[in-house]
Amino acid sequence: MNFNQLETFIWVSTLGSFRKAAKKLHTSQPAISSRIAALETLLGVKLFQRHAGSFELTAKGIELLPYAQKMLLMADRFKERACESTSLSGVLRLGVSETIVHTWLSDFLQRVHQFFPSVDVELTVDVTANMRNELVSRSLDLAFLMGPISEFSIQNVDLGSFELAWVCSPHIELSQGIVPIGELLSKPVMTYARNTRPFAEIQALSKEEDFEITRLFPSTSLAACKRMAIDGLGIGMLPLALIRDEVEQGILRKIESTWQPSNLIFTASYPREPYSPLAEKIALLASDVAKKNEFSDKIK
Repeated sequence: MNFNQLETFIWVSTLGSFRKAAKKLHTSQPAISSRIAALETLLGVKLFQRHAGSFELTAKGIELLPYAQKMLLMADRFKERACESTSLSGVLRLGVSETIVHTWLSDFLQRVHQFFPSVDVELTVDVTANMRNELVSRSLDLAFLMGPISEFSIQNVDLGSFELAWVCSPHIELSQGIVPIGELLSKPVMTYARNTRPFAEIQALSKEEDFEITRLFPSTSLAACKRMAIDGLGIGMLPLALIRDEVEQGILRKIESTWQPSNLIFTASYPREPYSPLAEKIALLASDVAKKNEFSDKIK
């Protein structure tokens, strides 16, 4: 028995496909089938029950899977203890929310290069809903998104929170002091995309309070939302960290309202199994960078 066979058994079980396992392990589908067959011969049991065009774990396969996972986990822990972080190498498929891109992503990538020089980061910027699905399907190794993800197979590491603020061009006429939320929603509103928590929160508010939103501009681009707010096209509901400089320069006006959106909570999320020491260490590094960035913002 070798670790390649155990790893193959785990990935075929996790992904539910010989083809996907072959792609993940950078080998051919026949090689995957050969490893499984060799492992079954060695153990003297059937791990998978084949059907026409599909397969499933046998009762014995279900029983043995946790043991295989523990064996690989202990092997990874053994290698981790024997090596320094700088010895970790490979490609990390990282998904990132745009909120992170506009705040501390550059600092984080510099730290990755400093502490993990042999690691190449393959970066994807996307919305949380898409990244969650890609984590579950193992198309991403790690993602910085609005979390936590409740899926039992996903580990979440806290990345802190971002305050959301109402902002607009100083040229837009609004009541002085605390502005009624109904007055804000009578203007066009620019914010996060449809399948996000902030968008859902505004929609829920309009239904609960019976407010009619004049027009809602959901966008996957926060930069575009900020530009539209600066140009006076409406009210922006955006992370304060993204528009802090514009507010301080008087380009945008921060609005206090009778209703404020909830803070955005972010996590570094990655699959628990198969265990990845690289994803775990980089998630912890991201948490450290995020907390230092949050502290720096608070003392300004």
